[in-house]
Amino acid sequence: MTISAAELSAAAPAPIGVFDSGLGGLSVLREIVAKLPQQRYVYVADSGHCPYGGKSQDQIIARAVTITDFLLARGAGLIVVACNTATIAAVEYLRATYSVNFVGMEPAVKPAVALTHSGVVGVLATGAALAGDKLLRLIDQHAGGVRVITQPCPGLVEQIERGELATAATRALVRRYVEPLLAAGADVIVLGCTHYPFLRRLIGEIVGPQVRVLDTGEAVARRVASFVNEAPSADVRATAIDWYSSGDPSQMRDVGAALWGSPINVAALPKE
Repeated sequence: MTISAAELSAAAPAPIGVFDSGLGGLSVLREIVAKLPQQRYVYVADSGHCPYGGKSQDQIIARAVTITDFLLARGAGLIVVACNTATIAAVEYLRATYSVNFVGMEPAVKPAVALTHSGVVGVLATGAALAGDKLLRLIDQHAGGVRVITQPCPGLVEQIERGELATAATRALVRRYVEPLLAAGADVIVLGCTHYPFLRRLIGEIVGPQVRVLDTGEAVARRVASFVNEAPSADVRATAIDWYSSGDPSQMRDVGAALWGSPINVAALPKE
């Protein structure tokens, strides 16, 4: 059962803000809620501006600032940038601009390097994420003697935003993007976009059981938990989440409910 954060006492702990370019951040929110079920949350899907992959750094920073201002106005005491592209483009600016703590995304390059037996790791990500220095620094820091191959995946985010997780078109895209990695000998594939965990089953079918598929949702949840002291409260009997979209709330309500696994009530993000 999910209740609205607005129904809780004003004296309750500050909510955790979570935002993504769209619905991909639900994969991260799910892991956070599993660790912190009694927290309040405000989730913003910037679906009206999705995908971020084709946008400039300045454009992404502008969107991140707008959403951060909204989350702070809603009382957020911690903000999770549940988007790899937004983390790469904007999290350093956000941390330098605001006093609130931000938790960002980091592709699982380090654990992938530790797990590979073939010496080849593949990273699936958006074009903007792959163009950023942050990912390149991460690879330089942790790759060692392992070959890390990066693969841009145009079109995958859009398929997931439409809820097309197992269509022939989505399958064809996934196959197109993972086949070069498999041909190069990759035995670990990193999901470098928070949307992609929703395709984990499909990716697993295509790459086979001999290839490990990693994402960082659980690691981010642990990081969020390190900032939060959660004590059982008689006032909070269920997870409280307020949902917002800068796109069509009904679209998020339908697709988001399928991804989340239960109905969600979505409000329109106020126009800036």
